[in-house]
Amino acid sequence: MIKAGRLSEKWFHRGLWLVALLFAWFLIGLGGTIVGDLPQVERVRTVDEFMDRDRTAVLRQAIKDAERAAVDAQAALEQAELRRQSAQASNRAARETFGNWLATRSVTQRPDQDDELLTRTRELDALRVAERDALAAVEVQQQAALDARQARQRAQDELAMGERDARVALDQANRAQELRIFGYRLALTLPLLVMAGWLFAKHRHGPSWPFVWGFVFFALFAFFVELVPYLPSYGGYVRYLVGIVLTFVGGRHAIRSLQRYLERQKQAESQPDNQRRSDLDYDHAQARLAINVCPGCDRGVDLKDGRTDFCPHCGLCLFHRCGHCASRKSAFLRFCFACGTRAPAQEPSAAVDGR
Repeated sequence: MIKAGRLSEKWFHRGLWLVALLFAWFLIGLGGTIVGDLPQVERVRTVDEFMDRDRTAVLRQAIKDAERAAVDAQAALEQAELRRQSAQASNRAARETFGNWLATRSVTQRPDQDDELLTRTRELDALRVAERDALAAVEVQQQAALDARQARQRAQDELAMGERDARVALDQANRAQELRIFGYRLALTLPLLVMAGWLFAKHRHGPSWPFVWGFVFFALFAFFVELVPYLPSYGGYVRYLVGIVLTFVGGRHAIRSLQRYLERQKQAESQPDNQRRSDLDYDHAQARLAINVCPGCDRGVDLKDGRTDFCPHCGLCLFHRCGHCASRKSAFLRFCFACGTRAPAQEPSAAVDGR
């Protein structure tokens, strides 16, 4: 099958697509920078902003004081515990000595040692009192440490409760802030998408089509990358509902477009053969024939047998004989490939668009 496209035109076409991509890339970079700076218009909120500052300061100071008191009480408790252990050891050693002495006295039965017995008994009582005092000091420090821990725990619990309430308020404020930022993104992106749709519908085949397509790519990127991922979810309800609406609108548009396309095809197939071929684009017709597709109805046709001259689906003439040399040639060629004779006037004229 003959390829009708000019080689230089193809390379120019590719170069223009490169221009479209570069234009889209620079627009995407600029748009990404602008959208990335949008959150800076909102101030970052913290938990402390939603708490009672005076009460929070009192609680945090109480926690610090309680921690300091607990440390001091622990240090004093360790010292008191050492003194208690020392008193216990002294009392234990004195009792052992006294027991040995009593055993000796019971053997000797010496009355002159009664005064010493009283003295030793008084010393043991004093050691026992000292041990009790040391134990009482330990209990006092244990109580002080316990009071400090409980005071710290009460302050921490109250502070944690205030922080929980503040976090709930912070989450609500953050959601409201996200909605506002999404509104900023929507205010920037939606007009771009509408403009891109208008340019695509009106100017995609115009002389400035590379810039049109570049802007379309930019608008699609801004919508699907800079907007859709930041769509509020609310458990998935919003995104699913938006998806349903967009799918319904897009599906309705696709159905209507298909119906209009089929109606145009039906009207075109009712036209005379020469009129139908003259309305078809030259390069489009050659591209369709190159892939064994009828350029009139876009249905598949077997053109490899060398005998199919008409489309079996719509009856469009695809091949005919040259009026000068009778060679079989495409009905859409402007000149006969065998003798170079120009095709009749009803042959389609060249129509170069921006696709």
